[in-house]
Amino acid sequence: MMTADETPDPDRPRPIRQETPAQRADRNWVELLQELRVLQTGVQVLTGFLLILPFQAEFESLDTYQRTVYLTLLVTSVLATTLLTAPVSLHRALFQRHLKIPVVGTGDRLARAALAALGLTLTGTVLFVFDVVVGRVSGVVAGGAVLVVIVALWVLVPAWLRRRADPVT
Repeated sequence: MMTADETPDPDRPRPIRQETPAQRADRNWVELLQELRVLQTGVQVLTGFLLILPFQAEFESLDTYQRTVYLTLLVTSVLATTLLTAPVSLHRALFQRHLKIPVVGTGDRLARAALAALGLTLTGTVLFVFDVVVGRVSGVVAGGAVLVVIVALWVLVPAWLRRRADPVT
């Protein structure tokens, strides 16, 4: 992007593709939709399993802590599902209004929020299962280990790669 005096902005990478802003928005939208497709089925299946859990005979044996963790997981899983489908709903609501660029930006933020909700759901699910099967301490340790792996792979590795990357030319 150029500043007012027509010099390149040093804080913004230069594009490697020769595409218009509309073409870039279209490409980014297609890439975002593909990412959402990858996530959606797994999140919906996890949400479905969580929704039927209270109807299992052993659910009555859960203590207050386990029920609280379960309800928190249900909320974060439904939140992840909702956030994953929100970009499509947004696109439908704003279809043919020449707002693709803000739709893509908002869709990106919604997808990031969905990943955060999914990360919490995965962490909590492991904590919950280990707590029920092995015990409270094992649940906290296993959940903590999953959280560390998620933060490492979803946050730290991308940040490291971003820092290592040569400036886009």
